[in-house]
Amino acid sequence: MHFRSALYSFGLFAAAACVTAAPLKVARQSGVPKVVVAHHIVGLTAAFTVDDWLSDMQLAQANGIDGFALNVGNDPFTNTQAQNAYQAAEQLNSNFKLFFSLDMSSFPCTTADDATTLRNLVTQFASRPSQLQVDGKAFVSTFAGESCTFGHDGDVPGGWRAEFTQHPDLVGKIHFVPSFFVDPSTFNTFTGVMDGDFNFNSGWPLQLSAAQAPQLLPGVDLNSVNAAGEALLQQIIGSFDTDTQHITQLATVQGSAQTYMAAVAPWFFTHFGADSFNKNFVYDGDEHLWVSRWETLIANRDKVSLVEVVSWNDFGESHYIGPNNHGQLPPGSEAWVNGFDHQGFLDLTNYFATQFKTGQAPAITKDQLVMWARPHPKNATPNDPVGAPKDFQLFQDKLWAVVLATADGSLTLSTSNTTTQTFPITAGVNKLSLALTPGGFMHGTLTRNGQTVIDLKPDNYTFNPNPPAFNYNAFVASASSQ
Repeated sequence: MHFRSALYSFGLFAAAACVTAAPLKVARQSGVPKVVVAHHIVGLTAAFTVDDWLSDMQLAQANGIDGFALNVGNDPFTNTQAQNAYQAAEQLNSNFKLFFSLDMSSFPCTTADDATTLRNLVTQFASRPSQLQVDGKAFVSTFAGESCTFGHDGDVPGGWRAEFTQHPDLVGKIHFVPSFFVDPSTFNTFTGVMDGDFNFNSGWPLQLSAAQAPQLLPGVDLNSVNAAGEALLQQIIGSFDTDTQHITQLATVQGSAQTYMAAVAPWFFTHFGADSFNKNFVYDGDEHLWVSRWETLIANRDKVSLVEVVSWNDFGESHYIGPNNHGQLPPGSEAWVNGFDHQGFLDLTNYFATQFKTGQAPAITKDQLVMWARPHPKNATPNDPVGAPKDFQLFQDKLWAVVLATADGSLTLSTSNTTTQTFPITAGVNKLSLALTPGGFMHGTLTRNGQTVIDLKPDNYTFNPNPPAFNYNAFVASASSQ
């Protein structure tokens, strides 16, 4: 579970408007692969065995994910679980790759000795067979690190350069692609540090907040979004604007390989009170964010080397696509995670990940239907001491559905006995939605040539108008044809 900084983002989006619309020409080392990985929080795996890691890796790889970014922090079990993960990948022997995402919101980084800890961790695993390599160098990333000086008197780039990337222990041995939460216009100060950039926050439309909505969505009523409003939202949600800004500024880093790693995320909701982690906010995941962002990355795949799914198991922030019963939950998050499996998002991943990596849409050999919705109206007023999360006003009370179709057909969506609509389905990807009904359900039926292909109505979902607490997590249901 992360505590990302979004403070720089608002200036970033304003700056993005000034970026030239000309095609980006990004020099990239030939050894940088087209890879899709998932962000796996090792801090939630204290009790994992090698078999637990094997289970996650096999499930991920079966769904088009090539490796895990092991988000490691200052936990007593970090080394043990890293050993378990690398052993599992090597035992799997299926070219599943691993690399460290050093969580600098966890590791101390004010002294040179702090950097020694990081170097020792990286070098211990750098030559393991399952380590992701780029041009013969171990790929290493971070979450944060923009405040780390490692004893260099306030000089962040100098600290990283002297004590990490250019230190004799690591120089020439790592390909460093950090996620520093800084204004990208400062990237050029990280010469000798950044071989590339991981844009962690690019998976969500951070520029879209309740405060900014009137300026970004003029005339749009978020309680009743019309077609024009949807068109405006779709220009923002899943867009490539922040990617363009990061890629443009990465090109100013002298000597950088300009490896760009983009993020894709399905959702975001966290609801911890002041007596806990004190995080209570959302990012807008409507308008089929998961699919729309994938489509954007596929359309811009010539500018992106790697995609990192955020995340496999960050339960506290509700953007997990792995099993929600595998690993420990941050205390308190069980209130919105239990009963909210997200593996329907995972079910869609192979199609889009494969298209990103190959440039070609894979053949759809079986029909898939995935539906998701929040469990209560956005304007519900439960007696919840934590209060409503920041920016909940952005949400639409809709059932979202995606069909991967082998051929043309029809999909009937229903959210009550009287709220129903039938949509034409074409072969390929179809994105649909329908207004939710208080007290109602979710039901989707895919038909073709008069025959029912998929009939999906989860019996454990109700759109509850009177919830006991705020829960803006997604309930996801999925089914496929036989």
